[in-house]
Amino acid sequence: MTGLRARIDEFLERPRVRQVIIGVIIFNAIILGMETSKGLMASHGALILAIDRACLAFFVAEIALKLFARGGRFFRDGWSVFDLIIVGISLAPVGEGFSALRALRILRVLRIISVAPSLRRVVEGFVTALPGMGSVFILMAIIFYIGAVIATKLFAADFPQWFGTLGQSGYTLFQIMTLESWSMGIVRPVMETYPWAWAFFVPFIMVTTFAVVNLLVGLIVNSMQDAHQAEAIASTDAYRDDVIARLGEMEEKLALLCDRQGVGDAGKRD
Repeated sequence: MTGLRARIDEFLERPRVRQVIIGVIIFNAIILGMETSKGLMASHGALILAIDRACLAFFVAEIALKLFARGGRFFRDGWSVFDLIIVGISLAPVGEGFSALRALRILRVLRIISVAPSLRRVVEGFVTALPGMGSVFILMAIIFYIGAVIATKLFAADFPQWFGTLGQSGYTLFQIMTLESWSMGIVRPVMETYPWAWAFFVPFIMVTTFAVVNLLVGLIVNSMQDAHQAEAIASTDAYRDDVIARLGEMEEKLALLCDRQGVGDAGKRD
C-alpha cells in the first residue's frame, strides 16, 4: 500500500500531469465564463453544465488521489489545503438560495496558483511582504487622516460634494492619489476658488502616489526576490545532496570491486 501511495504521489508531481491540470483549470474557467451568456445557455446550456460537472469531477478525483497518496502530509501543505477549500466551495449546493456560492465557483481558477510554480512564488513573495506592508499602510492611513482633516476644514464650505465630511474628503483624496481625473476633475475647479490649493494637493500626491506607493512596490519586489533566492538555494542544496549521495554509492561500489579484485588475486597466488 505504501508503494502504491508513493507511485501515485510521484505521478501527480510529474510535469506532464501538472500541465494537464493547468489545462483543465483554464478550460473550466472558460466554461464558467460561458455560463454567464444567456444566449449560449439557451442554446447549449445542457452541454455547458455537463462539461462543468465533468471538470469538477476531475478536480474531486485529483484531490482524492492526493489525500490517499499523502495521508496526513496533505494537511501540512498549505497549498493542498487551499485546493481542498476551493473544490469544497464548488461542491456546495447551488440552488436558488445559494446564488452567491454559485458565483464562487469561479474561484477554481485560483487553483492555477498552486499548480504553477512561478505564480506560487509571486503569491509567497506577496504574503512574505505583508508584515512590512502593514507598517506602510498604517503610515498611509495617518497621512490620509491628516490630509482629510485639513481638506475638510479648508474646502468643505465651497465644495461639500468632495470635502463635506471626513469620509468624503478621504475618498476624494484617494481618487487624487490614484491620479484619476485629479487635475481637471477636482484640483482645477478648487483652484478657481482657492488659487493656492495646489500647495496642498501637489505635496499630497508627491508623498502618497510617488513615495508611499512605490515603497509598497519595493517591499513586494524584495520579498519576491528573497522567495526566488530561497527556492534557488533549496534547489542547489538538493542537487548537492543528490550528488554527494551518488558519489558515496560510487565509492562503495569501487571499494567492493577492489575487495573482490583483491580476493581474486589472492586466490590466483594460492
